[in-house]
Amino acid sequence: MFNRILIANRGEVAVRVIRACRELGIETVAVYSKADKDSLHVKLAHEAICIGNSPSSESYLNIPAIISAAEIADVEAIHPGYGFLAENAHFAEICDSCQIKFIGPKPESIRLMGDKAMARQTVSKAGLAIIPGTDVVPEQEDALRSAKKIGYPVIIKAKLGGGGKGMKVAHNDGKLVSAFLTARAEAEAAFGNGDVYIEKYIDEPRHIEIQILADQAGNMVYLGERDCSIQRRHQKLIEEAPSPSLSKKARKKMGETAVKIGKAVKYENAGTVEFLVDQNENFYFMEMNTRLQVEHPVTEMITGIDIVKEQIRIASGEKLGYSQEDVHFRGAAIECRINAEDPANHFMPSPGKVETYVPPGGPGVRVDSHMYPGYVIPPFYDSMIGKVITYGHHRHQAIAAMIRALSEMQIGPVKTTIPLQLRIMNRPNFQKGRVNTGFIDKLLSGQLPGPDKISS
Repeated sequence: MFNRILIANRGEVAVRVIRACRELGIETVAVYSKADKDSLHVKLAHEAICIGNSPSSESYLNIPAIISAAEIADVEAIHPGYGFLAENAHFAEICDSCQIKFIGPKPESIRLMGDKAMARQTVSKAGLAIIPGTDVVPEQEDALRSAKKIGYPVIIKAKLGGGGKGMKVAHNDGKLVSAFLTARAEAEAAFGNGDVYIEKYIDEPRHIEIQILADQAGNMVYLGERDCSIQRRHQKLIEEAPSPSLSKKARKKMGETAVKIGKAVKYENAGTVEFLVDQNENFYFMEMNTRLQVEHPVTEMITGIDIVKEQIRIASGEKLGYSQEDVHFRGAAIECRINAEDPANHFMPSPGKVETYVPPGGPGVRVDSHMYPGYVIPPFYDSMIGKVITYGHHRHQAIAAMIRALSEMQIGPVKTTIPLQLRIMNRPNFQKGRVNTGFIDKLLSGQLPGPDKISS
């Protein structure tokens, strides 16, 4: 086991990793930008090193600065969290060359599955279902020909995409041209690569992902599914496990498929295979995230497996201490991402000083956050400031606990997504598990039938 680990990230995920390390008896080193000098992860780590100015390009994406900090602090391993460098194969290679263990998959797996077009080819060659689509489409004329062949509507996706960036839907030739140009520009700005490809757009599917764990000896298990259908602009807002609308048969088949995909790329550590699922439970491979997911806590709640600790154990060379038959699912868990945004004002970011912070508590409630009274939310990074996770023996108990928790939680004067999430929890369609990726758009446009079940 490692003695000392550097966390190459910030915010709530850095705090999450630090807490796992403390329970394993591992010392931690935090890195931080000048904007994050007072962040909670800096206060909780055994040591903290400033790695640059506030913009992420000068700090959390600054590979030389992070490696220098790791060498100065004499760490044995680096945990990348999620976002930033978590799926950067070059960073993983540099860690290896410096004899620092990268807590994640091998660089070749990151590179293969990080290239969305290449990932589709790999899965297709393995004989598994993928959404009809193309390889990289270089020119607008090629995009028009491909879209006509596939059939509208189509979705344009960044080759190296993630987080909803570089994704645009088109329903006809006219929309395709502008969507193609916009998607390429967004992809270039977000990932430094403007390559895009085209897929058939499946209307109102469910977005369901499977968590896998794999050790260095080739042992691999799946930890069930997470339903991530509640999302806005392809970014998840609410996740839950298990899915309220997936049969045991489909769950088993999707889990076994995720393991096949993992084995096809000789995967190691924690990863997530994402699928789109239609109303008849036909499922199609979408992508694989080669890192820890934001929504990992709901899986931890229903399996009792600490995924971050497992990541660290696997990276240190330990084998999984259980087989697929030992993985059991109990109860239901829901996660709400708390973002510093104003839902009433087109989700405008709301950075600033947190003067009031009262987290919820009580039975079945978990809060992962780096908030505290007096903390200043910087404007330079993702707007997520925490997550509320609730557990119940049944889904309706998890929902009731979430309504209570969100009602208790106080964050001010900054605006947050809590009012919207309370509204979602109180919607009859959500409470009955009738969700798909179009849920938020319908809610905000007044297309969902009936009033909220309970006034929020």
